[in-house]
Amino acid sequence: MDHTALELIELGAVFFGLGLLGRLAGRIGLSPIPLYLIGGVFFGTGGVIPLSGIEGFTALAGEVGVVLLLLLLGLEYSASELVTGLKRSWAAGLLDIVLNAAPGAIVALVLGWGPVGAFVMAGVTYISSSGIVAKVLGDLGRLGNRETPVILSILVIEDLVMALYLPILTAVLVGVGLVGGLTAVAVSLAVLAVVLVVALRYGHYVSKVVDSPDREVFLLKVLGLALLVAGFASAMQVSAAVGAFLLGIAISGSTAENATKLLEPLRDLFAAVFFVVFGLNTDPRAIPPVLGWAVVLAVITTLTKLATGWWAARRAGIGPLGRARTGAALVARGEFSIVIAGLAVTFPGVPPELAALATAYVLLMAVLGPVAARVVEPVAHWARARLPSRRQAPAPSAGS
Repeated sequence: MDHTALELIELGAVFFGLGLLGRLAGRIGLSPIPLYLIGGVFFGTGGVIPLSGIEGFTALAGEVGVVLLLLLLGLEYSASELVTGLKRSWAAGLLDIVLNAAPGAIVALVLGWGPVGAFVMAGVTYISSSGIVAKVLGDLGRLGNRETPVILSILVIEDLVMALYLPILTAVLVGVGLVGGLTAVAVSLAVLAVVLVVALRYGHYVSKVVDSPDREVFLLKVLGLALLVAGFASAMQVSAAVGAFLLGIAISGSTAENATKLLEPLRDLFAAVFFVVFGLNTDPRAIPPVLGWAVVLAVITTLTKLATGWWAARRAGIGPLGRARTGAALVARGEFSIVIAGLAVTFPGVPPELAALATAYVLLMAVLGPVAARVVEPVAHWARARLPSRRQAPAPSAGS
């Protein structure tokens, strides 16, 4: 069969299968993300029916999906709201680092992977998946909730930490020394500062540049600028997700509203591809040997993320239900964790088992995160309904 024809057939099967999985998820009241991931594993490396020939397209489409997820998330908030949230949540950001980086580092040391392995696994377990969190918040209709700015503030702090962590990790792995590591960090900080200044002071000019009464022109300008900013940010060792999010922050008013309506279908399409790509790159045969440690990390870091979100939301004056939703929303891990592990295992001295553990862990958390975000509210309502009934129960009589 002709190569192009085969690629079209495979892509058509992937997209149609995603549609069926999305419909199934809607019928059973579940986020489609876990089903997308499992579907990717089914058709990926070592799966039942491996696909070949479409890796280039799906990998790039997955990157575009993350950019669009974070761009539309940024469109929901203004630059002033971002700054206010960062000021309020910096302490929660520090707690997040301590609680969620430590489990990965400790397990790596227990397994004998040394300081470098500990540094790598600390990053894997620390950072939540901005892409999955953004998708879940949109699916559950929580973008306008009171706790959502707290969630976004923590995610932005995590991405900013990654802007410092990744250059340091690269310097540690290649052994460039202190000067080289500090230079990489300085470049990352400079790029972040420039983007933040543009978003805060010149956002209205950005809105004017991308705005257009013609829908086609508007779409091309917004999407093109988002990819440009994300690409330049990534080239400067800053997260592409951070660049896309800050661009969304810079676009305001009616321009932001129109951009959201226009980009939502594209976001949903490419975001679905992103989650499938993650599953496609997961070899299920590598998971069983490290599954026990992955489960241990999943349990511990689910609890630590719940604690982080609860404490951060409490500081913001949010009630118990909102605190629970905040913690549950942060549980998922994803794209950054895989990037960290993939970067590390290409260097000598890092055990290959680390990649398998990171993959098993992220797959568990990528499935557990959306489920936790979905069930936390019904569980909280059930608990709240049960507790008053116990308090109001009549005391037993003396003769009983």
